Amino acid sequence: MKLKEYRNKRHFGISPEPSGKDQVSKKDASLIYVVQKHRASHLHYDFRLEWNGTLLSWAVPKGPSLDPSVKRLAMRVEDHPIEYSSFEGVIPKGEYGGGTVMVWDAGTWIPEVEDVDAALQRGDLKFTVAGKKLRGSWVLVRTRGYGSNSDRSWLLIKHRDKYASTDDITAAAPRSSASDRLLAEIARDGGGDEAQAATGDPLQKEARRSPTKKSSGKKKEPARRARKQRA
Repeated sequence: MKLKEYRNKRHFGISPEPSGKDQVSKKDASLIYVVQKHRASHLHYDFRLEWNGTLLSWAVPKGPSLDPSVKRLAMRVEDHPIEYSSFEGVIPKGEYGGGTVMVWDAGTWIPEVEDVDAALQRGDLKFTVAGKKLRGSWVLVRTRGYGSNSDRSWLLIKHRDKYASTDDITAAAPRSSASDRLLAEIARDGGGDEAQAATGDPLQKEARRSPTKKSSGKKKEPARRARKQRA
C-alpha cells in the first residue's frame, strides 16, 4: 500500500490532514505539482509531484532555487495522498510534522523522460513545471547519503532556460499562492503558534529598525561660547 507509511505516522482524529481514503475526482489528466512551505520543528519546503495516484514528496530544507548553479538538498519522504496538494493549515503540536503548512506554489508538471518509474529507480528525474512561482525545466538527482538516509538524499536543480534567475524566489514571494497569507497569518487563523510560524516569514520593516537610543538628559554644549564683550 503506497500510503501505508503516511497513515501510520498520523492520527486523523487529531490532525486535519487528509487520510487519503477518499477517491479524488480530477477535471483533467494533467499531473499536479505543488510546493508546501512547512514550519514544523524547522522551516522547509515540501516539493510534490503527482504520479500513479499519489504525490511523490521531497523535503527541501532551504527551498527551491532558480539559480542553475545552486544544488538544493531534497530528502525523499513518504508519498502523500493527492488531496494533500490543497492542504493549508495547522497540524497540532505533538503530531507528526506539527506546525503550520502553506501552499506556497501550485500548478502542473510534465515529465521530460519516457519512463518516470525507471527515472526514479535510476535516480535522475527530469521534468517541467508550470506553477505560479516556479516554471521551466528542473531535475531531481539522487546523491549519496549517509546511514539510513543513503537512498533518500536527492538534489533539486534548476535547468538553464528563460525562467532561470539569481533572484531569491523564496524571499521575493513568501506568501501563499492559494490564500495570499503569510505563515503567521495561517497560524493565527488556525489557532496555531503564531510566533513560531512567524520565524518562517520574512522580517517586517518595523522589526529591522534598530532600537531608538535613549537620551542622556544632558543638554549639548554649544560648539563655541559667545565672546564676552569688553568692559
